[in-house]
Amino acid sequence: MTNEEVQKLFIRYYEAMYRVARGILYDEQESKDVVSDIFERLLNGRIVLLPETEEHYLLTSVSNQCIKRLNHDEVRRRFADSYAPGEDDGEEDDRLNEVVDFVTRNLPEQELRIFHLRFTKGCSYEEIASLEDISKVAVWKHLSRLLNIIRNNFNSSRK
Repeated sequence: MTNEEVQKLFIRYYEAMYRVARGILYDEQESKDVVSDIFERLLNGRIVLLPETEEHYLLTSVSNQCIKRLNHDEVRRRFADSYAPGEDDGEEDDRLNEVVDFVTRNLPEQELRIFHLRFTKGCSYEEIASLEDISKVAVWKHLSRLLNIIRNNFNSSRK
C-alpha cells in the first residue's frame, strides 16, 4: 500500500480502531501501540485491502492483536511468577539465579540489554525501542526469541 492510501485509512478508521483496542486492553498507550503496529504493517507489507472489506479487516486486526498482546502478557506474568523468588524458598532463588546466569552467558549483547530493560527495569516496548533505536516489532521479536531460548533450555534440562 502507498503512504497516501495508508494515510487515508488512518484518518478514516483510527478512532474506531483505537476504541476497539481500548475496550479490550483498558490501557491508552497499549491501545495506541496496537493500532500503530497495524498501520506500520500496512506500510511495510504487501497487504491489499478491498474497499468493501477494509473496515472489517482493520477492526478484526485490532481485536486479534489485542488478544495476542493479552496472551503474551499472561505468558510473561506466568514466566515471572514461576521464576520469582519466594520469601522462604531457596529452590526458587536457585532457579532464578540459573536463569540470570544462563541469560548473561548465552544472550547476545543487544538481547541481554533488552531482557534487562524489560524484566529488570520494567520498560515498555516503546521505551525499549526508543533506547535501542529499533522498532517495537523488533523488540517483540527479540523478547520472543530470547524467551523461547530460555524456555527450551530450562525445559530440556528438567526432563
